[in-house]
Amino acid sequence: MVGKTVDHKGRPYGKVDVDVIIVGAGLSGIGGACHLRRECPDRSFVILEARNSVGGTWDLFRYPGVRSDSDMHTLGYDFKPWTDAKAIADGPAILDYVRETARENGLMDRVRFGHRVRSARWDSDEARWTVVVDRAGVGPTEISGNFLFMCSGYYQYDEGHTPHFEGQENFNGRILHPQFWPETLDYTGKRVVIIGSGATAMTLAPAMANTGASVAMVQRSPTYVISRPAVDALANTLGKWLPAKLAYAITRWKNIALQGMFYRQTRVRPDKVKSQLLGLVRRYLGTDYDVKTHFTPRYNPWDQRLCLIPDADLFRAIKSGALEVVTDQVERFTENGLELASGRELPADIIVTATGLKLAVMGGVTFTVDGKQVNVPDTTIYKGMMFSDVPNLVQTFGYINASWTLRADLTARYVCRLLNRMAATGMRQCTPRLKEEDRNMPRRPWIDDFSSGYMQRSMHLFPKQGDRHPWRHAQDYAVDKKLTRAPVEDGVLVLDNPADTQTVRQRVA
Repeated sequence: MVGKTVDHKGRPYGKVDVDVIIVGAGLSGIGGACHLRRECPDRSFVILEARNSVGGTWDLFRYPGVRSDSDMHTLGYDFKPWTDAKAIADGPAILDYVRETARENGLMDRVRFGHRVRSARWDSDEARWTVVVDRAGVGPTEISGNFLFMCSGYYQYDEGHTPHFEGQENFNGRILHPQFWPETLDYTGKRVVIIGSGATAMTLAPAMANTGASVAMVQRSPTYVISRPAVDALANTLGKWLPAKLAYAITRWKNIALQGMFYRQTRVRPDKVKSQLLGLVRRYLGTDYDVKTHFTPRYNPWDQRLCLIPDADLFRAIKSGALEVVTDQVERFTENGLELASGRELPADIIVTATGLKLAVMGGVTFTVDGKQVNVPDTTIYKGMMFSDVPNLVQTFGYINASWTLRADLTARYVCRLLNRMAATGMRQCTPRLKEEDRNMPRRPWIDDFSSGYMQRSMHLFPKQGDRHPWRHAQDYAVDKKLTRAPVEDGVLVLDNPADTQTVRQRVA
């Protein structure tokens, strides 16, 4: 039974049929919708958002100190300058930026809040996706459109990665996961143990230490940490003398170039980069601190994601004595804290399991094409955004070695070029098809040179990549920019109409 639904103001509407369905009203979805309004003004669209507000990650995460680990001149949209003084911004400021973008571009009336997409089915005869949406108190609702643009991120919003620790049911204090932080929690004067060494732990630890808690951060192994000023002096100077868009563009390209150069150095001169990074840590913490134990990973820089800290806040908290980094294994929880593999006991009133995200491919939505379920790991990724033999579907995958929005903007611009090309040629379907010579090429993991646990745990859920373009999943902005600006009709992406598809199916039969 398909029910009626309502918009964000409670106004009822029936079955919706649009040109483009955007799933997700976070950073990617709002950005994609803005590009669509500007570059494809004749296309109708709707934005489906499972939560009750705009913002995605930046609306979900509320833990102390939540911030970006990328500068906002590259994490921001290419069309909307970031003008705040701080380039490494806190979560509330980023949320304001996303919501302001939505309001400025008239998108709030396009968002359907409380709409969780469960499944999507493609009908080649109609050249149409039909998505089934769950909405509390209404029942399943069907919304159909010609093109499906998935902007739902890469992790599960309702479940984090929380390994079971022996004895955790015996702990007398509170156990929290950062993804579900209680806004009223008072940790002043409390003994806090944070388990983890990723970006979330690196953010939480100094924030809690600086606001009244005694903090120990327990890590199994170290992570590379690099400090950068929260304020970009060049950006703020340019902002005083140049128009905002020009100042932003210059800063953005400066940061893209520097980040790209640094990443390439980690690939060709990893030992030199490692030495430089560890030298900076020693400069901050002093020669008496055990940098080898606590900040020297066993892997090379960018084999896993580096942790960016603003203004050396983590190091300053360590030097103040309010924060201790403990490199050890958690043996078990006790009534009063943790027992470590070394035999040391850490007392705690609060234990925070900053143990990572649980990844999800395209929001966990089930897809079928002409009645056959799509098994995503059996597909091959096309230009980092589409899937072999799956029509009219694009997923935004951001970068793991650079700002997410850099690729999100490229993806959205490509979607608009693709839609405009389809309109110009009178075609309603676009499907990446492996050429005969590509069918036997080596298929590699979606990301094959990144060893972070949260990725490796879920890599089996993702599409594969090939060993040649456009089937490579490059983590390279320059390469992706060239790919997304290349001609749409490249001999791999097939544009056709329902009648053409039906004829092909009949010939095959």
